[in-house]
Amino acid sequence: MGCADGCSLSENITVPDTKVNFYAWRRKEVGQQAVEVWQGLALLSEAILQSQALLANSSQPSDTLRLHVDKAVSGLRSLTSLLRAMGVQREAVLPPDAASAAPLRTFTVDTLCKLFRIYSNFLRGKLKLYTGEACRRGDR
Repeated sequence: MGCADGCSLSENITVPDTKVNFYAWRRKEVGQQAVEVWQGLALLSEAILQSQALLANSSQPSDTLRLHVDKAVSGLRSLTSLLRAMGVQREAVLPPDAASAAPLRTFTVDTLCKLFRIYSNFLRGKLKLYTGEACRRGDR
């Protein structure tokens, strides 16, 4: 089954904006980067879980689509555990005197295709940048 054949969602789902301004990203403090990654991962996890529930309540859910969503749920849980082990939760707490983090930019999607594109872009974008830099710092 192709994506056009049945991956419309019965309601819109809010997802993080995955665009990265590389110049601005490099200038951010580690804590600000951590906040952005942690918030994005949390929102993306909520979105995938919401799509899983919508798919489960669908009149004729595709086994293939269900499998992809289930794998995404599992992958996001693993990534959350990895980031916790890296201390991202601790880094994501900005000190009170720090400039407040900009609110997470979001938008909505109405198909699983768009949701998986966001999922892929998040993994290849901000998450990869953050974890790559953490490994280069050698403090993980």
